Amino acid sequence: MRPIDLAVIIAYLAGVTWFGARFRKQQRSLKDYFLGGQNAPWWAIALSIVSAETSTLTIIGTPPLAYAGSYVFLQVVFGYLLARIVISAIFLPQYFKGQMYTAYALMERRFGTRTRKVTSGIFLITRSLAEGVRVFAISIVISIILHTSGPASILVIIALTLFYTFEGGMTAVIWTDVIQMGMYVLGAAVSFFVLLGKIRGGFGHVIDVAEIAGKLRVFDFHWSWTNPYTFWAGVIGGCFLTTASHGTDQLVVQRLLSAKSESQSRLALLSSWMVIFVQFSLFLIIGTMLWVYQGGHVFGKDELDRLYPSFIWASLPVGIAGLAMAAIIAAAMANLSAALNSLASATVVDFYQPLTRSRYSPEHYLRVSRFSTIFWGGVLAAIALVASHWGSVLESGLSIASVTLGILLGVFLLGVLTKRAGENAAITGVAAGAVTMFFVKFETAIPFTWWVLIGSAVTFGVGCLASYLPSFGVRPE
Repeated sequence: MRPIDLAVIIAYLAGVTWFGARFRKQQRSLKDYFLGGQNAPWWAIALSIVSAETSTLTIIGTPPLAYAGSYVFLQVVFGYLLARIVISAIFLPQYFKGQMYTAYALMERRFGTRTRKVTSGIFLITRSLAEGVRVFAISIVISIILHTSGPASILVIIALTLFYTFEGGMTAVIWTDVIQMGMYVLGAAVSFFVLLGKIRGGFGHVIDVAEIAGKLRVFDFHWSWTNPYTFWAGVIGGCFLTTASHGTDQLVVQRLLSAKSESQSRLALLSSWMVIFVQFSLFLIIGTMLWVYQGGHVFGKDELDRLYPSFIWASLPVGIAGLAMAAIIAAAMANLSAALNSLASATVVDFYQPLTRSRYSPEHYLRVSRFSTIFWGGVLAAIALVASHWGSVLESGLSIASVTLGILLGVFLLGVLTKRAGENAAITGVAAGAVTMFFVKFETAIPFTWWVLIGSAVTFGVGCLASYLPSFGVRPE
């Protein structure tokens, strides 16, 4: 262990925790705690959205995709842009009609309380599972630095993030996201130039060698139901995946609801895509450079996930390695804090507040929100402890979310695009979508990039058909 690197990492962790906790005094109501008082500027929300997408899974999971393959993963990113346009046109106008704290309030307004609880419950289960994988991913980095066990690494990162999220709420989430995004972009840039300096022949040599090996390929236009990274799977599947994750998942919708107005929310969402594209490209290029640096050595899946953080810790100069490692931890803390706050918001606003009929004071619900944050921190820690058995961290995280995001997208589209379907039709569609997705995941070879499309199509289609049955097409007043 190198004292200077450890000092850099510890200083960063202490600093960002202190910074986030300073926002406690601004938390007086649920609007303050869960929406930041709707006072954040659009550019800060845009960077916060990027932080939601750019987790530790991205940082340590994307370079291996280029190392072992090519740049075909970028096809999914093109689908992200199309999705942002769809969300801006269809969902944002609905979310800014009245005051909403969660995405699932829209489902109650359109269908009824049962649908709100079902959709919010799906979010709670899916987000906790997916975030547990992300927590495990950062434990890989911490174990490399401190040579600690997996459980100890998990507890360290959750305890620190939990503290400032508990204190500062959504305001702390957004502004620490801005700082932490700057950290991991700087860390990636430093890693890029240091790695480039270790490759004889420089970037031109990287391009020449990678081109000969076919590693610079971006587009694959052939049709396949089993390859997750074709143009059609990327653009169509990526569009449906992001429409669901950014349009129906509270993790991102909460950020969109935190904007001052619909137009500011739209600007934040659309502008975030360019940053995402640049980031994914940078991490894929780093993966290609690592492949050249390693002489094309073949690694197993577990070794691939450790490849980039191991290179940083072993090869970067003293001090710089600590900065780059702190950057990776920064991405994890940014995403984890947002997940904790969104899980707490759905728990309190969609379940606890309706159960108590909102009869308690704002201070009571704020206190319950903070304790709900602690509860979900414990849940994520437990999930992370078993996530090591789930394969590639990046694809595990994406596939978990893809199982249920299609169901959420289908029922949201049913509510926004149709008027005939009632609550019974919506619940029937959700049930059909759930059965279909479990069959697709466990009984077919269809890759996760198609899952959201399949889940949303079945949920929407069955809901539409069910609306023609007696008592299924009556919208509750």
